Amino acid sequence: MDRVVTSSLFGALFLFIVMGLALFLGAGTLRFWQAWVYLGVFFAGVAGITAALVKHDRKLLERRGSVGPLDEREPRQKAIQAVAGALFLGLLLLSGLDRRFGWSAVPVALVLASYAFIAAGLVVIHLVFKENTFASATIQVEKDQRVVSTGPYAIVRHPMYSGALVLILFTPLALGSSWSLLMGIPFSAVIVARLLDEERQLRRDLTGYEEYRAQVRFRLIPRIW
Repeated sequence: MDRVVTSSLFGALFLFIVMGLALFLGAGTLRFWQAWVYLGVFFAGVAGITAALVKHDRKLLERRGSVGPLDEREPRQKAIQAVAGALFLGLLLLSGLDRRFGWSAVPVALVLASYAFIAAGLVVIHLVFKENTFASATIQVEKDQRVVSTGPYAIVRHPMYSGALVLILFTPLALGSSWSLLMGIPFSAVIVARLLDEERQLRRDLTGYEEYRAQVRFRLIPRIW
C-alpha cells in the first residue's frame, strides 16, 4: 500500500473517530441508531469515492490529502475553513444533545429519506472528482489547469459545493434533530463565502473562466443562483 492510499485511509479513520465522538458524546449513549446509519452511509460514500480515485486518479487523491485551514494559502480561506470545521462539529454535537434530551422528534420516514439525499450529495461529489482532476481541497490554480465545463459543471459552476450543501442540509434530519437544522444557516453562508472567494481567484488566474461564467450562469443551485 503506497503513501497516498495509507494517508487517505488514516484521514478517513480520523474523521470517523472525530464525528463519532461528537455524536455519541453529545448523545451520552451508543444507542443512537440514526447516528450509526448516518456514519455508515457517509463513510460508505467516502470509501467508494476513495476506491475510485485509487483506481483512476491518484493525483487527485493526493491533492485531496491537503485539507483544512492549515493547508490553505490565504488567511481569509484559513478562517473560512476553520469556521466550517467548527460548525460541522457543532452540528453533530447539537444533534447528539438533541438525542440525549429529546428536544425534537423527526419522523422515521423523513430520517430514512434524508439518507437518500446524503447519498445523492456524495454521488454529486464523486461526479465532480470524475470530471475534474483539479478539484483540490484547497483553493489554488495549477499551471496546467483548464476550465471544466462538462458533467455537473455544465449545470452549475461549483457542483462540489452543491453536493456538500445537500449533505449538510440533510444531516440534521438524518440524525433525527430538528434543532440542528438551525446550523444549516451559518454553514450555508460559509459555503457561499468560500465559493465567492474561489470564484474571484478563478476569474483572475484561470484562462477561459470568464467565457465559462457566461456559458453557465448559475453558481450553486440550478435555476436559482
